Amino acid sequence: MYKLVIMIGPLDNWAAFDEAWPRFLHQVENMPGLRREATSRVDTVLYGTAPVAFIHELYFDSLEAARQAMVSPSGSAAGQLLQAMTRGQVTLFLADHKEDDLENILKFKSSPSADADQEQPPG
Repeated sequence: MYKLVIMIGPLDNWAAFDEAWPRFLHQVENMPGLRREATSRVDTVLYGTAPVAFIHELYFDSLEAARQAMVSPSGSAAGQLLQAMTRGQVTLFLADHKEDDLENILKFKSSPSADADQEQPPG
């Protein structure tokens, strides 16, 4: 699965952004091949200096599907609207997305005693 990640920096006018957001979503949600999307408002930066305040992720089956969606009429309209909404305070990237569910993670979780054995230096 591939995702298009949209990272938006701090904006001077969040009210205008919030007003335009539904129009952006309408365009995005009409992009061909879109499987799901997720939105995050960043409220705490734990480390680093990247000025990110808002993240939106669009998921596609493949890199080619993401690229086709971006050049579609809806993708082009969404991109133009995004540039206007953010006044260029935006970073986009494509990422190969892997995901694991909790059931599978728990299958491989180590016991505390096994972890302690691994942490001791060889004698």
